[in-house]
Amino acid sequence: MGASTHDSPGMAFEDRHIGPGPDDLPQMLELLGVPTLDVLVQQAVPAGIRAPDDVALPAPMSEAEVIRALDAKAARNQRVISLIGMGYYGTHTPEVIRRNVLESPAWYTAYTPYQAEVSQGRLEALLNFQQTVIDLTGMEIANASLLDEATAAAEAMSMSRRVSKSASNVFVVDRDCHPQTIAVIETRARAIGFEVQLADLSGEPPPECFGALAQYPGSSGRIQDWSGLGKRLREKGALLTIASDLLALTLLEPPSRFGADIVVGSSQRFGIPMGFGGPHAAFFATLDRYKRSTPGRLIGVSVDRHGNSALRMALQTREQHIRREKATSNICTAQVLLAVIAGFYAVYHGPAGLTAIAARVHRLTGKARTAFAASGLEPIADTYFDTVTLRAPGRAHMLVAAAAARGINLRLIDEDQLSFSFDETVDESVLSSLLVALGAARDESPGDGGSGVPEALRRTAPYLEHPVFTRHRSETEMLRYMRRLSAKDLALDRAMIPLGSCTMKLNATTEMLAVTHPAFANVHPYAPEDQVAGYLELIGELGAWLAECTGFDSVSMQPNAGSQGEFAGLLAISHYHASRGEVQRDICLIPASAHGTNPASAQMAGMRVVVVTCDRDGNVDLDDLRARAVAAGDELACLMVTYPSTHGVYEASIREMCDIVHLHGGQVYMDGANLNALLGLAKPGELGADVAHINLHKTFCIPHGGGGPGMGPIGVAPHLAPFLPGHPLARRDPGAVGPVSAAPFGSALILPISWTYIALMGAAGLERATKVAILNANYIATRLQPYFPVLYTGQNGRVAHECIIDLRALKQDLGVTVDDVAKRLVDYGFHAPTMSFPVADTLMIEPTESEGLEEIERFCAAMIAIKGEIDEVAAGALDPEQNMLKLAPHTAEAALGDDWNRPYSRRRACFPLPGIAQDKYWPPVGRIDNVAGDKNLVCTCPPMSAYEEAAD
Repeated sequence: MGASTHDSPGMAFEDRHIGPGPDDLPQMLELLGVPTLDVLVQQAVPAGIRAPDDVALPAPMSEAEVIRALDAKAARNQRVISLIGMGYYGTHTPEVIRRNVLESPAWYTAYTPYQAEVSQGRLEALLNFQQTVIDLTGMEIANASLLDEATAAAEAMSMSRRVSKSASNVFVVDRDCHPQTIAVIETRARAIGFEVQLADLSGEPPPECFGALAQYPGSSGRIQDWSGLGKRLREKGALLTIASDLLALTLLEPPSRFGADIVVGSSQRFGIPMGFGGPHAAFFATLDRYKRSTPGRLIGVSVDRHGNSALRMALQTREQHIRREKATSNICTAQVLLAVIAGFYAVYHGPAGLTAIAARVHRLTGKARTAFAASGLEPIADTYFDTVTLRAPGRAHMLVAAAAARGINLRLIDEDQLSFSFDETVDESVLSSLLVALGAARDESPGDGGSGVPEALRRTAPYLEHPVFTRHRSETEMLRYMRRLSAKDLALDRAMIPLGSCTMKLNATTEMLAVTHPAFANVHPYAPEDQVAGYLELIGELGAWLAECTGFDSVSMQPNAGSQGEFAGLLAISHYHASRGEVQRDICLIPASAHGTNPASAQMAGMRVVVVTCDRDGNVDLDDLRARAVAAGDELACLMVTYPSTHGVYEASIREMCDIVHLHGGQVYMDGANLNALLGLAKPGELGADVAHINLHKTFCIPHGGGGPGMGPIGVAPHLAPFLPGHPLARRDPGAVGPVSAAPFGSALILPISWTYIALMGAAGLERATKVAILNANYIATRLQPYFPVLYTGQNGRVAHECIIDLRALKQDLGVTVDDVAKRLVDYGFHAPTMSFPVADTLMIEPTESEGLEEIERFCAAMIAIKGEIDEVAAGALDPEQNMLKLAPHTAEAALGDDWNRPYSRRRACFPLPGIAQDKYWPPVGRIDNVAGDKNLVCTCPPMSAYEEAAD
């Protein structure tokens, strides 16, 4: 990892991370009418919130020093063979996918595909993922991923309650499910008042319930026919959820055969490293009649303006921001980059390759099982795919230790039982080492141990028959396919993505290096602590740094998304109140301007949402807050507040807000989405917040990856520290509150990204980044103010790190919509800002500190030119409907066609400003018909003829 970067006396990393250079600052400050950057910050940030103390972080390292430090930590993680299983397996990421997707900024710097016209590449890759899941599970629809298998199972429980006809409040879980899945389900169920009952569903009829979960194959390895369970549940009006394994389903009959209503699982073993727990793309498949209740994102097929097939996110686009506490889930996006990798893994291997991998795993498992049975280690079941549980009365600990001494980790179940799980990385040498470690003699006969799959459950249905899974067999074809898809997208490697509230900043290459380092990537989340000293050291340091940056006492790294951080923080508040005998406190006050995930998370945590109004300047109305707090009385649980506000300003009254809530016995939850505007200037824990989540995928440089991965650790004040999420499989204190994610440290593989960022920047660099983010946002606001009104400003007419421009009058007077401006920006080579959030018919713009003056000016020039086009509409020089805004974006096919009949030139449509031709981005499709896509939802791969016709 450290060979390519050397110490040198060149630029410090912060100078490479921060866009505006020393020659840019005077020009930018002159436009704003301030002499220095510090004066601007004093104008924008209320004096009452600025921290008097510096952030105490280690001195910044050079890139070479950071790489050496990461190498040293990696060396402290022992390289062992993991046969622990439990949903996590060794896998080979095909090198062509590793280098050209996982390590490619064209894929990992893309944003969530809300703007479908510039996201067709990753949407197609996600459609491949959905098709893979649909085919292997036998279900009718699948979403574009969830966070992990355990949370997907919890989402299945919640969906089952929503659609079940049963009056019961009980959810039944088979005892042979993975223990982390059971624990996450129990955490979720307690919060919303469901009762979870564990049962042996293979032998007992289910009790009255609204749904049940079974594992196939089971956590023990046993393969069970769940047809009878499905039939009995249907008779009760309850739903059956099956947690399954995609690789196993290449040999096993799909769960749809059992009458499953929902199928969940993890795609991790499809080329995604274990990474000490994540990130991995969970899957969620169900029946078409449940599509409007399905959590997460669904990729669907629609058509564009020209009638060509086009892909988009269907049904639930920004659902939380529309339905708020009535949303199906608080998960805003999920694990897009990882779902893309899993889908490409299926494309790379195809059905024949996947079947061959599964058959080899199964054959080696059978060999090991036969040898152990002959040596006196009795398998508990006659059936298996890749996992076998062995009885070893009184000897299980000893045998697991013996295997560990030979560099092999097994799963210790109890004093009398242990298990092993084989995967595609296991070969004959591993098999031999395992047999020797456990004292089993190898059977050298030509037999392979037979089959552990019951005859009646052997797969007969074909899968992955779409040509996309068979036509990319050579590496040349695979490489070109991935290149074609990435070229359809507009990511941060190509242009500024000015999305407000989303912080699309530089994800430096050095920060990304550890993600594919084997000593970080190939680590099982339940490996013994003495094998992961490097990981624990890094996580401990990162937690301490985050605590120092935020002013909190403790930080939990477990939440693997901002949404999960919100949930975990609200759970901490609920358990704190309960520990004081105040279980009645369940009212959560949320400003009208809040992120949509806030009310959804509050509902998921069992709280009642009460909305607090905002005044005409976009600030929380303190009088209304006081009135709501008084009305809530001793039922007030907390206030959820985003700071700086979602309106892009620093509210001077934040301390007073916290005081009001505390006076009435509540706690303050601060949404950390905008922490990048506070670093080095103020600490949430010192402003009055009791808990906050920290969006590492925003403030601390974890890439969005096209809509995930993310991390949302939470920081808490001392009185809430005992109520951070625990984990039953952690070797340390499991904690008073159950887990919110499947792994103890969430998506630990991406934590080195944020560690590296902080180590490179140091306290001064982080503070400078915050100040420049404020500078860039105010520069854009000032440049655009003569053309578009800025909706909200704080003190002295300044904004924070983002600004909202108001297009409502344009819509009312001219019929020019926010969509028209967003799509027209594509012709100028830009992704659109955030549309209609938090205020309808506005654009929220955030340049971040990483964008330099040249790119900011290029964006401003585009916006000003678009305003000129709007003015032509107003003056009658352009037709109100047949103009370049209404008909944007313009594809190459439309521009070069023989039937151009628009009342403006092709050049003006496609090259509206000088310089665009030098690196022209051509959108692959025209404006997409969203209504048609929702009315005629198709979320599987169209026939290849659709692609071929589009290419003609």
